Amino acid sequence: MAVHAPDPISREGALSQLRRYPEIDLREENDTGPGRVALFIADTLDETALTRLRRLVRSEGGRAVLVVGALREAELLDVIECGVGAIVWRGEATAQRLVQAVVAAARGDGDLPADLIGRLVEQVGTLHRSAAGRSGGHPSGLSPREVDVLRLVAEGLDTGEIASKLSYSERTVKNVMHGLTTRLHLRNRAHAVAHALREGYI
Repeated sequence: MAVHAPDPISREGALSQLRRYPEIDLREENDTGPGRVALFIADTLDETALTRLRRLVRSEGGRAVLVVGALREAELLDVIECGVGAIVWRGEATAQRLVQAVVAAARGDGDLPADLIGRLVEQVGTLHRSAAGRSGGHPSGLSPREVDVLRLVAEGLDTGEIASKLSYSERTVKNVMHGLTTRLHLRNRAHAVAHALREGYI
């Protein structure tokens, strides 16, 4: 995992918090690539930061954890579309919280603060209602099983909890998620939830 920060103090602060966790393999900032996790720290997001996030995830195949002070409504979908799988509010960025987000991102899971999921649901619901009003139809493409799984992912449940709630095996839940992310070219669970919200499934 590599830490990208706007200043040396923020970078060293994050590194000092993470050094004591043996499950975190710290790398140099330029050590990026497929499957590598990048911890990206920013007070606010501008176009330069979004471009850098897109490059880390899309061009280099990395996985990103965003630690940010604030996100405007307009930036929320941009961040998810960049492929960011985990977001941590800067004020809540304890060592334990950072490790949780990094491990989730490394597994390809999403990890979003509860208040952010609520904002995302509201924002995408508004977008969907306006799109449905124009088209007059309901989008298609997700099976009822996929929708059930995504609803529970959006509620923050992990694979085991989803399997238990739906009476599936964990393998079935993983297969459902893998199938829909592959078919729809989605990057991770957070991106799949954003897609389902935007299309009005949840």
